[in-house]
Amino acid sequence: MVKETKFYDALEVDPSCSDAELKKAYRKLALKYHPDKTGGATSERFQEISHAYDILSDANKRGIYDQYGEAGLSGEGGPGGMGGGLSPEDLFSHFFGGGGGGRSGRPSGPRRGKDVAHGLKVSLEDLYKGKTTKLALQKNVICEHCEGRGGKEGAVKSCSTCHGQGYRVTLRQMGPMMQQIQQPCPDCRGEGEIINAKDKCKFCNGRKVSQVRKVLEVHIDRGMKDGRKIVFSGEGDQAPGTVPGDVVIVLEQREHERFKRSGDDLFYDAKIDLVTALAGGKIQIPHLDDRVLLVEILPGEVIKPGELKAVMGQGMPTERHHDFGNLYIQFEIEFPASNWTDLAKIEQLRTIFPAAAQLPAPAKGAIVEEVSLTEMDPRQKARAEQGHMGGDDDEEGGHPGVQCAQQ
Repeated sequence: MVKETKFYDALEVDPSCSDAELKKAYRKLALKYHPDKTGGATSERFQEISHAYDILSDANKRGIYDQYGEAGLSGEGGPGGMGGGLSPEDLFSHFFGGGGGGRSGRPSGPRRGKDVAHGLKVSLEDLYKGKTTKLALQKNVICEHCEGRGGKEGAVKSCSTCHGQGYRVTLRQMGPMMQQIQQPCPDCRGEGEIINAKDKCKFCNGRKVSQVRKVLEVHIDRGMKDGRKIVFSGEGDQAPGTVPGDVVIVLEQREHERFKRSGDDLFYDAKIDLVTALAGGKIQIPHLDDRVLLVEILPGEVIKPGELKAVMGQGMPTERHHDFGNLYIQFEIEFPASNWTDLAKIEQLRTIFPAAAQLPAPAKGAIVEEVSLTEMDPRQKARAEQGHMGGDDDEEGGHPGVQCAQQ
């Protein structure tokens, strides 16, 4: 014989009922008295049957309750044994399946605010030498006049529609299952609180936060790369009951007029004349700091068009280390701009350079015909380049198409 029947009466079952009968009774009553179906009028009844089922569905708690009554549950985590148990909404969600409803599974503690990202354009020189710059931004902070309440002390009321939760849970029949859909409360706009217009804080107009200008000092270390993130922890927007998120600065490297970067290496295009390419000489490369690199091409080295050479250790600094990448130089040869007409100098060149290769003898019976090179006008040159690149034949230069037969 049980000591008291309060929880059994709440679920409208007999104390000798089975677990299956208990579950069936809770399902029926929870659907009937859920506040969302009754506009909140049955909130207390819903909490009563949820509390009763939370106790009786646990075999250990049910045994203690049957033997000692509700007073015997005081050692099970607080009055009514609810300490450590589920809230009515969480119990409902756990029983029927959430589908986005309820708050079960959410981490305990205050909610964390969103991180805010800002792009910061930097030059390649900034990334090579390092730099400290200041960035101004607008952020929300707790209103100091109302201390984040949004209105006069005592004037802020809990929303009766959502019972201060900030959301409403609607039920949807999905075949044999009931699905919960969680949506922000339309009356309090998800705040969980209602403030009369006359009681709102005059400084924040009930928003609980005010906007201020914040200046961040951004330290750009040597060797940082494009896309690098610099994090300012807790500098995001503030809101009551929320841990501020972070401000994330994302470096965006501008395109450089002389250098291209790949990792810790630099690439530089150098133009040299034909004499320097063949006989050697020196070129100057203004670096990303105050130095000018004097690069020597040794006589007889012979630089070919498009050739790539390296200057070791003259690339970008490596972040957090003391070494450097490499500088790669790709050479473009500038040939004389005009035709040579001094035959004496041409013959002199023939004595300097290796002898030209001998032409092979024509095949026996071949007819040899001498032709000359001709300068092309821009239109001819464009057609020639298109053909060289594998373009389609046009009407003038291509082969004639198949003509329709005429009768």
